[in-house]
Amino acid sequence: MPFTSTLIDGETVIPTALCEQLGIKDGDQLIWEVRDDGLLVTTRLAQLRRAQALVQKYAPSNGVSMVDELIAERRAETASE
Repeated sequence: MPFTSTLIDGETVIPTALCEQLGIKDGDQLIWEVRDDGLLVTTRLAQLRRAQALVQKYAPSNGVSMVDELIAERRAETASE
């Protein structure tokens, strides 16, 4: 369902129904990005979740902590110096 709002003095209001549907609350930071065919608006939380999903694709699925592995490697390197 399309929504409309009016631009007044460079500001607009996001319709309440859209905010509720997308989980946008007062105080949320919005990220505005110009695309070839329009404007994309996302929240910082949505961007964070997208980044986490991307990184998760490359994380081992065997339950091993990549952080723990890195720390162990660094300690081994330090011990061998």
